[in-house]
Amino acid sequence: MVKKLLVLSLFMTVFILSSIIVIFTYTFIQGPPTHEMDENTIIYDQNEEVVSIQHGVESRFSVSLDEISPHVIDAFVAAEDQHFYDHYGFDLKRIASAAYHNVLNQNMGQGASTLTQQYARNLFLSHSKTWSRKIQEALIALRLEIFYSKDEILEGYLNTIYFGHGQYGIEAASRFYFDKSAADLSIEEAALLAGIPKGPSLYSPIRSHDRAIERQQWILSRMNDIEKLSTEEYEEALDQSVDVVATVDAQDETGQYYMDFAFKEASKILNIDREQLEAKGYHIYTTIDPEAQEALEHNVQENMSSHEDLEVGALTLDHNTGKIVALQGGRNYQESTFNRAVQAERMTGSTFKPFLYYAALVYGYTPSTTLESSPTTFTLEDGTPYNPSNFAHRYADRPVTLAQALAVSDNIFALKTNMFIGPENLVESAQLFGIEKNLNPVPSLALGTASVSVHDMAKAYALLGNEGWQVEPYVIERIEDSDGKILYEHEKNMPEQILDEKYAFVLTHLLTGMFDDRLSGYLRATGGSISHQLNHEYAGKSGTTDYDGWMIGYSPHYTTAVWTGYDDHRKIESSQEFQVAKHIWADYMEEIHSELPAEPFNVPPGVTSKQIDPTTGLLEGPGCEGETRLMYYINGTEPERTCDEE
Repeated sequence: MVKKLLVLSLFMTVFILSSIIVIFTYTFIQGPPTHEMDENTIIYDQNEEVVSIQHGVESRFSVSLDEISPHVIDAFVAAEDQHFYDHYGFDLKRIASAAYHNVLNQNMGQGASTLTQQYARNLFLSHSKTWSRKIQEALIALRLEIFYSKDEILEGYLNTIYFGHGQYGIEAASRFYFDKSAADLSIEEAALLAGIPKGPSLYSPIRSHDRAIERQQWILSRMNDIEKLSTEEYEEALDQSVDVVATVDAQDETGQYYMDFAFKEASKILNIDREQLEAKGYHIYTTIDPEAQEALEHNVQENMSSHEDLEVGALTLDHNTGKIVALQGGRNYQESTFNRAVQAERMTGSTFKPFLYYAALVYGYTPSTTLESSPTTFTLEDGTPYNPSNFAHRYADRPVTLAQALAVSDNIFALKTNMFIGPENLVESAQLFGIEKNLNPVPSLALGTASVSVHDMAKAYALLGNEGWQVEPYVIERIEDSDGKILYEHEKNMPEQILDEKYAFVLTHLLTGMFDDRLSGYLRATGGSISHQLNHEYAGKSGTTDYDGWMIGYSPHYTTAVWTGYDDHRKIESSQEFQVAKHIWADYMEEIHSELPAEPFNVPPGVTSKQIDPTTGLLEGPGCEGETRLMYYINGTEPERTCDEE
């Protein structure tokens, strides 16, 4: 009998040892477990400061152990696995105790999972309480212990546990509950967070503050018991109140239209879908200027608050670099994600006229060129009469200069010019400015019957702001993966000279005339209503159709285009609503230029200035009836006569 027991014992010992060898061999052959974990994608502004954090269903950040407060480590070890640094993935005493109670109660209600086992479960397995899952968990835990250090396991665990409210990992939880990094957590904050994973729906301080505090105090007691806290530190932590801070909700974020556009551009660059981009830990560095963006949104809301249903699209370019520094695609992103700055195309009205007058200058016009401003019937190619009109049917009934006609936006002057240079040449000029769409070479094109996006109009005017040099608008500076590897970097190409700098400057100076009441007469200069608000030098053009209000203008620093109108193409009935785009533009441009010097536009070689009577286009002389204005001409094209000469 004794012999049989010895044989049986020997057999069992060999079996157990063989099993252990097989298990260890199997786990070693399997190698370290690997898992690709989703992480939040972070968007940065042009100063490389975080402006937005994007995630899919889960909010998650990965941080190294040295970026986590040591109080967090102590709290989790005390709460979940006080023998973590001593065992090899399994706490045999806890397993025996849990098994005894589970057999006694005929269920699997009690667990004895170590941090390693929890990490294995969080990464690879479901949370179902079955024997097969327990066996898988044990095998993966063993592989973790074999191939990773304790600190690596702890780091992985703290980056994967769930803290409720869609927050995964200690960094996401710390930002969500306390609006701070995990590195800065205090003892009492660390203990509160360590209590949540036990039951995120039960111990969330947002859902059940009292229950969360009760568990926090238990964890502080455990930390004291295992000498992670002195009695003095423990008592001090108990006395500290913990203020949970609700993180900013998405609807309160600045620049949501901008971020949405940047995400779409990044998706194109990486050739991945939006979901992949949001949850793979990318770092996206954009060109947004947060101060400019805030100023744009603020001025949009201020100027549109009393105009119900009126919508807006606006975009600002640093035309020296091509950076899109601010963008607003509508009044409220929560109500409509449609981006009117880049997705909508609307009739441009008189903002199209600078393309016409650039071609006219090349064809020999000067600021002093005059044409009759009076009611005119044009005959189209098919013989149809065309009877355009000026605003409010007001005409000079005399010859007017190009300088005045552009300042007051005289339609008759524009149509006569288009017929003179030929509508085909207007199309060619618009294409030169980057309007890359099919345009009909018809007389009315001079009045802005083409539909163009805010983005493309800003890009076109930026050519003038940059003295004829073209830079491509962009929003993405670079993209890095979660490990900091650069996947894309904006290539800074040499700008291309598209416009002749002399003609571009003469046109720019003509476009400053909309803000100069010396050019008012039979009609007021179109920027007269906002000129008193402006303290810097700007050039620009407003435009209206029955359905649209536009204001596009630039300084030596920035180009901004603003459109307002109704999504359903309703007519704009109120004269005040036609002014909204101008007021947004003026208030906003002044705000973003408040810290910049009031610089004039650069005068290129080959251009000369003369003091001119804006009504007649003649040189200043005793016979001038009104105030004269400094005007610029290509050398050799300036007028020679004065106002008093016959």
